[in-house]
Formats: sequence, structure tokens, C-alpha cells
Amino acid sequence: MRGHSAAGSSVGNVTTQRPPSFAGIFDSIVDNVSTVLRGKRSVIELALVGLLADGHLLIEDVPGVGKTSLAKALATSVDCSWQRIQFTPDLLPSDVVGASIWSRERERFDFQPGPIFANIVLADEINRASPKTQSALLEAMEERQVTSDGTTRMLPRPFFVIATQNPVEHEGTYQLPESQLDRFIMRVDIGYPDRRSEVEILDRDSVSEARLEPVTDAEQILRMIEATEKVRMVDSVRGYIVDLAHASRRHPGLELGLSPRASVQLARAVRALAATRGRDYVTPDDVKELAVPVLAHRVMIRHEAVTRGFGAADIIGEILGSIAAPSGR
Repeated sequence: MRGHSAAGSSVGNVTTQRPPSFAGIFDSIVDNVSTVLRGKRSVIELALVGLLADGHLLIEDVPGVGKTSLAKALATSVDCSWQRIQFTPDLLPSDVVGASIWSRERERFDFQPGPIFANIVLADEINRASPKTQSALLEAMEERQVTSDGTTRMLPRPFFVIATQNPVEHEGTYQLPESQLDRFIMRVDIGYPDRRSEVEILDRDSVSEARLEPVTDAEQILRMIEATEKVRMVDSVRGYIVDLAHASRRHPGLELGLSPRASVQLARAVRALAATRGRDYVTPDDVKELAVPVLAHRVMIRHEAVTRGFGAADIIGEILGSIAAPSGR
């Protein structure tokens, strides 16, 4: 991801108000998390864009590359509560969302909230849990509330799930269906650090995460989320997003193209990206930059395309190349 421009922008006599330090706060959070997750600034930026777009993030990667560190450092940086849920085959939906427990002293059932009741939730190895437990998490993500014994309880705000899954070739996993993958605004991989960053990881002391301090708070994050919703998108850019979705549905390499939800999620993500660059308007380049992380996990590739060595990112790239981007904003 590239650097941002100066904050503030106006067209004619209309100026979209946004917290003047939006881009500065964004950079401060990224800098803070980067002290823990070395050499992965672009991944941190994408994760934070996902949070500011009021979405959820899916990380597909092998164990040990920093997924827990990312979630914990992000939560600390924005002064929010966080929980980690280790998904296993025997994990029950009630272990995630909570359950009503009989209180002998009060002689009634009291609801005991599950770990989903946190601002930032790391759902680790989600594809090791049963489909029923996966659905409990994903429904809470979508509805941002939990219903138990006829009572609906709202989840805290902001609410951001970072779900991880092992690559599908690993044994003992339940692959998420396409309809569930569509719930995540982005999918990214962290990857192994480069040599220099790995040396820094070995050199740093073991309490570096404990020394991390907040650089903002939950209320500021909520204001930033609200500000991203006011970022302008002209009709030509909206049309560009829709054209990409329509082209995916006709692509010969895809069994399943992009849903209307994908278009909505891409629009939300690029608004957040523009705000982090200090702009109150979206450009076609914003769409191009986020197309792969926002769209690639939502398509189903035909077997013939896979055997020819094509991946989802390759096909999204082809689609981008086949659609003329609008000029200007």
C-alpha cells in the first residue's frame, strides 16, 4: 500500500468533513503494530483498512507467522478488548457465543457471555471446527448480535473478527463454503518474514508486546468508521466495480463469479482506503489496489483453470485487465 496524500479535499463548495488526523492516526496504529509484527506493514495496513471498513478479516496461512501477534497488537493499539478462540473439532457453538448457566444462589439461569463478546476476536484455525460451530461464529459476525433463550444481546462496538485457517491441504480441516467466505471483507496471507525481519524477531526481547501502548481508543475508531462511510464515490467508479463483478460471472475460468455482496464489500473497503490516504473521494486506483484481497476469495475456479495453473488472484487480475478503468475520480 502506498503513502497517503495531505488530509482534506473539497469539490466546488462542498467539503466532506472527516477527523483531520484520520491519516495520522492510521499511520500511528500501523507504526505501533509494526514494532511487534516485523516486516509486514502492508498486511497490517490491510487489516486496519478492514477494521475501518467495519468488516472482518480472513488470514489463510501456516501456523507461527504472527497471526496472534497481529490481533493482540492491534487490539492494544486501539485500546480495545480482545479474545482468542482456538477452534477444534469438539468446540461447541455455546463455547463461542456463550450459554445460560443455572445459578444456585440466584435460583435462575444467568447468561455467561462467550469469548465472542470482545472488540477484536481472533478465531484461530476456524476450519478445524465443525460446520455448525463455524456457522455460529459467522452468524454473529453478520448480525453483530447473539440470541440466546429468546434474548438478543448486542456485541460490542467496534467489532472485528480476524479468522485464520490453515491451507486446505492440511489434514483435519473443514473447508469454509463460498457463502461463508463471502462474509469476510478481505482475505490476506502474512507469509514468512524476510531474513532481516526474522533476525530482528530473534533479537528483540520477549516483553516487546507487553510494552506496547495504545495510540488511540475505541471511540476514535468508531468515529473513523463513520467517517469512511462519508467518503464520496462517483457514478463512474461505482459502475467500474459493478463491471468487474459482471465480468467475473462471464469468465470462462470461473464456476462461480462475484455476488452483489462482493461489490458492496469492495465499495466499503475502497472508501476506507481512500480515507487512510487523506482523501474524501475514491479513485479507480483504489479499486485496483484492493481488488485481489477483497475479491479473490469469493470466486470458485473451474477445475480446468486450476489444472492450467491459474489461481483466483490470477483471474481477478485478468478481469481487471479486461475492463477499462474510468478516468479521473
